[in-house]
Amino acid sequence: MSDLEFRSLGRSGLRVSAVGLGGNNFGRAGTVSEQQEGTDAVVDAALDAGINFIDTADVYGREFGLSETMLGVALRGRRDDVVIATKFGHSSIPSPLPGWGARGSRRYIRLAVEGSLRRLQTDWIDLYQLHTPDPHTPIAETISALDELVREGKVRYIGHSNLTAWQLVEAEFTARQLGAERFISAQNEYSLLARDAERELLPAAERFGVGFLPYFPLQNGLLTGKFRRDDAPVDTRIMRQRRHLVDQAPWDVLDRYRAFAEERGLTMLEATFGWLLSHPPLASVIAGATRPEQVRQNAAAGGAWQPDQAELAELSKLFSAH
Repeated sequence: MSDLEFRSLGRSGLRVSAVGLGGNNFGRAGTVSEQQEGTDAVVDAALDAGINFIDTADVYGREFGLSETMLGVALRGRRDDVVIATKFGHSSIPSPLPGWGARGSRRYIRLAVEGSLRRLQTDWIDLYQLHTPDPHTPIAETISALDELVREGKVRYIGHSNLTAWQLVEAEFTARQLGAERFISAQNEYSLLARDAERELLPAAERFGVGFLPYFPLQNGLLTGKFRRDDAPVDTRIMRQRRHLVDQAPWDVLDRYRAFAEERGLTMLEATFGWLLSHPPLASVIAGATRPEQVRQNAAAGGAWQPDQAELAELSKLFSAH
């Protein structure tokens, strides 16, 4: 087992491993973890590596709810060993639950949470997250409904995903006015190649004690070192489904980044985890995996390097042009 660091998620007492496991590949068509055996192997490797934080969503998998179902099976007998985070209410992915566009409503939330609890084979969800903003439902209604779930013990903490900085602040002050549970986490895209969150979202999260969870932190593998300008693994999801990301990647910048890492005796994966974890609001880097060896590599990379201020400035300058 690796000596993974544990961090508090925002202002809460919930402690999560600095490296988390994303469940977006559980039940995903065309992956090793599409089948239960493959998912079991990935989850086993995560727990063996000291990872206690697993993040999924009701829309992950080749069909609605499949990722949650497979995770529930993989964790039988070990529920107390992990922090389970899941999401509800994605606005653009089909759902079998009737919401008529209002997936942050009290009605929809009640239907969604019961389904997630059943599929995950658990009595509670540690972190229940609004997946995308709901333009049809006042945030006060969403917060009130989630507050009820916390009071009933079905949910321990609440978070959100894909909200802007102003929406994060609005949710914070709405919860204060209601005397309700406040969101403790924000999950948004963030990486060396996608740094928009630095402008407003990260400062707002830090100011209000909201833990930050980046998605696409490795940019589909582009920041791991396994892809090169003239050498890309064929049997990868990015090559099968998102080849344009490889073709359009800023290879001049990535080549200089590889050299930066090698000068310090690091892999690009280790440098990427070190850079991400250097940002104060960030609680855990949630990385998806389809094979146990990927999980072990991610866990090891999480504690390999702590950049100093000069190195952070150098990386910021390197990627600023992109």
